[in-house]
Amino acid sequence: NSLECNTSLQSQPPPEEQNYGATAAHGRQGPIVSVSRKGPAKRDYLIAAVLCYTNLINFMDWFLVPGILLDIQKYFKLSDGDTGLLQTVFILCYMLAAPVFGYLGDRYNRKIILGAGIFFWSGVTLSSSFISELYYWIFFLSRGLVGIGTASYSTIAPTIIADLFEEGKRTTMLSVFYIFIPVGSGLGYALAAGMAGLTGDWHWAFRVSYSLSLVGWSFVWSSLGLTAMAFVTGALGMWVPLFLYRAQLIQGTVSPCLREICNSSNSLIFGGITIGTGILGVIAGAEAARRLRKINNKADPLICATSMFISALCLYVALMVAQTSILATFIFIAFGELFLSVNWAVVTDILLYVVTPRRQSTAIALQILVSHLLGDAGSPYLIGIISNAIQAKNAHSFQWSFWSMQYSFIVCAFVGVFGGGFFLLTSLYIEEDRKEAEQL
Repeated sequence: NSLECNTSLQSQPPPEEQNYGATAAHGRQGPIVSVSRKGPAKRDYLIAAVLCYTNLINFMDWFLVPGILLDIQKYFKLSDGDTGLLQTVFILCYMLAAPVFGYLGDRYNRKIILGAGIFFWSGVTLSSSFISELYYWIFFLSRGLVGIGTASYSTIAPTIIADLFEEGKRTTMLSVFYIFIPVGSGLGYALAAGMAGLTGDWHWAFRVSYSLSLVGWSFVWSSLGLTAMAFVTGALGMWVPLFLYRAQLIQGTVSPCLREICNSSNSLIFGGITIGTGILGVIAGAEAARRLRKINNKADPLICATSMFISALCLYVALMVAQTSILATFIFIAFGELFLSVNWAVVTDILLYVVTPRRQSTAIALQILVSHLLGDAGSPYLIGIISNAIQAKNAHSFQWSFWSMQYSFIVCAFVGVFGGGFFLLTSLYIEEDRKEAEQL
């Protein structure tokens, strides 16, 4: 009996390994525990609902600037290159702050970090609406500070959802959470354009927004695939309304904007497209992953690869038809965004099952750093710089203003193809890395 007792005790993990994760959902770290529960409590769903709402506000704030880009460009007298740099400053600060908050989120109270970050970004957003045109550099600085605040939320929120729900419901809840990325993005365009048109002053968009207020090659390749997604999404989100406006100019369907407030119909339409395709894409991606996993263990990365290839093709066609048909351009942009949105929840789910729980916040933070550093931190600025360079070598005209943007956008189609390739590489390692993470 004594021998059996000693053997039993030796086979059990140390106490500090038995309890890890029991308090993770409450923002404190401890050792992992296997908890038997009948299902998520109402409180868990309430927490997830609050996180989803905050994600909505978060991405509305991201896309306020693109929604009134022409007005901001005129107000501060910015060139295309400087305008692209505006979003780059935001993303750079966001991605550099993400690893810091990932580290803190794995070790300290997540609720306090989230609350402080949300309060900070909301306050800076409100303050930025009072900046004079003489101090454009302060507006750039304010967007960078907003990026720091949002990093606290984007890094930690998905891991809280992962703590609250088991694998089956986790994918569903992550899908709901990520639906609010395209919804928030589209509403950001709509809010900015709507408030500018309603009040005659684009500054009110920021004031209303305030009131609403690492393991394995699978991780590496899927992060690079996400980087390609971020590159394309960032460039499209920043420049599509202005690109369509320039296409309309050479078609003669609109007149040059000489008024204080420019026509924002493209932003409204593009915002609606972003909402609709985003919702449909995230739902379709999650459902496809749920069904195909039963017959193929590599389903997740293969879904992502296929959708990236199709999205790249649609975006290329949209660029080619823009000079002759705005309707066809909107249609192919919609399909391009639809297939991009398919990947949001699936990519995060890949990360969560190839990384051990105690490293998930850090892994998400690293993924944010890499994907935004090489993705949407630079893509708006790169598109603007290429556009400037092309315009500088040719006659100043509406025609070349459009062509310069069209040629620079072709980069996005090629990056999309590379993204599909990265996800194919992910499929080669996904099974082995998942098993290793489960053993750890």
